[in-house]
Amino acid sequence: MPLHKDDPKSVGGYKLVDRLGAGGMGVVYWGRSRSGRDVAVKVVHAQYAEDKVFRARFRQEIEAVRKVSGAFTAPVVDADPEAVRPWMATQYVPGSSLAQRIRDHGALKGTELRRLALGLVEALRDIHRAGVVHRDLKPANVLIAEDGIRVIDFGISRAAENHQTLTETGQMIGTPPFMSPEQFTDARTVGPASDVFSLGALLVFSATGRGPFDTDSPYLTAFRVVHEAPVLDGVAQPLRGVLERCLSKEPGDRPELDRLAQEFADVLPESHPDDPHTVTLRADVLRTVEATSSGADPAAVTKLPKVRRRGGRRLRPLVAAGTVGAVALGTLWYIRFGPGFADSPRTTSPSATTAASRWAAVPTGWQAWRTTMFETAQSGEVNPLAKAGEDTSDATCQRYENAVYCAGNTILPVRLDGRTGATVWRSALATSAEGTDSSGNNFTLLGVRDDAMILQHDVFAADGSSKSSIVALDTETGDQLWARDRGGPSADQLVAGDLVMTPDSSGRLVTARSPRTGTDHWTTQLPSGDFCTFETADSRLYAHCFPDDESKDAVLLELDKTDGTVRRRLSTPNGSGLLGTVDGRLVVAVAVDGGSGPARLDQKNTFDEIRLLDPDTGATTTTELTKTYTGSIRLAADTVWITGANGQVTAVSPLTGKQLWQTRTSVEESGQPTYDPTTHTLYLASISGRVAALDSRKGTLLRETGAQADQLASGATIKSKVSLYGGAVVVNTPDGTVFSLDPAHPEG
Repeated sequence: MPLHKDDPKSVGGYKLVDRLGAGGMGVVYWGRSRSGRDVAVKVVHAQYAEDKVFRARFRQEIEAVRKVSGAFTAPVVDADPEAVRPWMATQYVPGSSLAQRIRDHGALKGTELRRLALGLVEALRDIHRAGVVHRDLKPANVLIAEDGIRVIDFGISRAAENHQTLTETGQMIGTPPFMSPEQFTDARTVGPASDVFSLGALLVFSATGRGPFDTDSPYLTAFRVVHEAPVLDGVAQPLRGVLERCLSKEPGDRPELDRLAQEFADVLPESHPDDPHTVTLRADVLRTVEATSSGADPAAVTKLPKVRRRGGRRLRPLVAAGTVGAVALGTLWYIRFGPGFADSPRTTSPSATTAASRWAAVPTGWQAWRTTMFETAQSGEVNPLAKAGEDTSDATCQRYENAVYCAGNTILPVRLDGRTGATVWRSALATSAEGTDSSGNNFTLLGVRDDAMILQHDVFAADGSSKSSIVALDTETGDQLWARDRGGPSADQLVAGDLVMTPDSSGRLVTARSPRTGTDHWTTQLPSGDFCTFETADSRLYAHCFPDDESKDAVLLELDKTDGTVRRRLSTPNGSGLLGTVDGRLVVAVAVDGGSGPARLDQKNTFDEIRLLDPDTGATTTTELTKTYTGSIRLAADTVWITGANGQVTAVSPLTGKQLWQTRTSVEESGQPTYDPTTHTLYLASISGRVAALDSRKGTLLRETGAQADQLASGATIKSKVSLYGGAVVVNTPDGTVFSLDPAHPEG
C-alpha cells in the first residue's frame, strides 16, 4: 500500500518505502536501511505514545521478541521504545499471510498442511523456550515465505515470568475465533497451553477454511470458545482426534508441543511425487506482508452491528471479527449469560443447541451399551482378579478420547471402547509375591493424561505389610510405561493438570513428573505433619495442606509449575475444600465441624459457608449460605451445586449464598454432579445406576432413568460417576457396572 501524505518519510534511520498494514496499535511499514536491508517497521499510533501502560506493553513486546530466535520466527533488528512515537524494526519476510493464502486458494491439504503444522510447533517451541506466550496466534500472524513459515508479531505477548497483567480490568486482548477460553475468563492465567489451543483453532481453519467457533458476532464466538464444543466438520481422523485435544477447555488437558510434533508427523502425510497436494508452502505474492496484530488484515475486517443492551442504551462494537482489539465488558457479559443476554444476531452450526433440540449429537459410530469391568478382554490379561458379584467397591472410570478407562479394588485396570463398550485390554498389573492373593491388589484410578493411564497400585501381604506405587500404563496397549514407589499417606489427588505427583518415603518430598514418561521436573517439600492435596484452578497449581491440629488453619500454597517453588501462601479453614474460581477468585467450601484434613467434596459433608480468596493478595470474603446443606458439592458455570443423599439437588450462588433453585430426584446417594456446558445440563447418578439430567439454569428435571447396576456395592466410598462423551454420557457404578446412553433417548 502507498504511503499516506502524513506518514513519516523515515523512522530511526530507515527509509519508509510502503505501508504494509495498520491496526489498533500502530502502523507497519516496509522500510530499508542505508545498506539496502529490508525491514518491517512498526510505529505506535500517536494517541498511545503518551499512555504509560501502552508504552510499557510495547517495551515488553520488544523484550519478548528479542528473546526469541528461531527458523520460524522473525527476529528484532532494531527498536526505540523511548522515542516520541515508539517503533520496532523486525526482519522483513517477503511473502503473504496464511489468511491471504487460504482466502485466495482455499484450504490446505496433504503436505502443505503437514509443513504448516510442524512449522508452527517448532515456532511455538522457540517462543515458549524464551519464556514468552504469543497470545495472538492467528492466520494473519503467520507469514508464508520462500523457505517456510514465520510466526510474527508478539504485540500482545508477555514474558511468562511477568505475572502482572498490563491490561485493564475487564479487558482482554486477542482475536476471538483463535483465543483460548482462559483468555476470556481470566487473562492472568494464560500460559503456553493457551497457544496450543490457538494452534488447534488455526489448523482447523487451515484444513477447512472455517474456524471451529466461527460466527458473525465476536460475542457469540467468545461464548462458544468458552462453553461449546468445537465444530470440526471436514477434519478427518486421525488428525481430528489430535485437534480435539488441542481445543480442550482445560489447559491441562491439551498436549505438550513435543507430543504434538510426533503426532502431527504420524497423522499428516509426507511429500510424495504422486500426491496432488504436494505443493511447497511458499509465498503467493513476493514483497508483500499481510497486516499483523498491529496491522489488521484489511480483507478480514467486518463491521459489527450495533448491540442493544437491555434498558435501551446502545453499546458500541468493541472488536471486529478477524481484527485485534480489547474485548471488554460487553463480551464478558455475553460469555457469562450467553446468547439472549444481548440482542445480537445468532448463527447456527451443527453443534449448536437450539430450543427445538437441546441435546448434542452423539459421536459417530456410538451406540447405547452396558457392560461390567469383569468381561473377557481382547488382549492382555483375559480375566479380572475378582469376579462379578464379589465385594469390589470403589470401582471408577474416566473417559479419555474414544475410550473409557476403569479400575478398582481387586479390579485390574481395563480399557473399554467408548463407542461399543467392548473390553479392549486388561492390564496384567498384579503381583505374584508370596503371601499375596487377588484380594491383596487394589487399584485406584488417578487420571488419564497424555495417552497414559495413571494409577495407584496397593499390594497387601498376608503378614500385614503393604507396598504402594504410582504406575503409568499406555492407553493403547495397557503396557506399563513407568512406576515409582509411593511414600507415606501425606498427600492425595496426585494428578494435577499435566503433572503427576509422587511422594517419597517420608511423605514430605513430592516430585512432579510427566504422565507419559515419568520424567521428573522438580521436587518440592510439603509442610511437616500436614496432609496435602494437589489441585489446579485457572491453570494455577496448588497444594492444599492441612495440619493435624483442628484449631489451626490450613494453608493453600500456589506452586510454580516450572520449578515447584512456592509463589504465595493463602490461609483457609481446616476442613475445607477448593472448588474452583469465580470472577478470578478462588472458591473454598467450608464444612461444618470439618475437623482436620480436607473436606471430601465428592462425599457427604455439611456446608454452611463459602470463602472467596483473591489468589494474588489473599484478601478473603466470607459468603454465608442462607441455610445449611448436606451432600456432595461442585462448582461450575459460576454456580455451586450440592447433591443430597435423598436425591435432592440445590443450586447456590457462591457470591451471595442465595439458593437459586432446588429439585428433588430419585437419584439416591449420588456423588458430585457433572456439568455439560454445551447443553447447560447437569447430570448425576446413584450407586444403583439411576441417572438424572437437569437444566442447570432452572433446575427443571429433564430425564431420569431406572437402576442399571447389577448390585449395590457395600461400603463404597467412591460414588457413581458421569463422564461426557460428545452428546452421550458414560456412567460407572461402584460395583463395576459401566454403561453409556444418549440423554435424548435414554430408553435406548
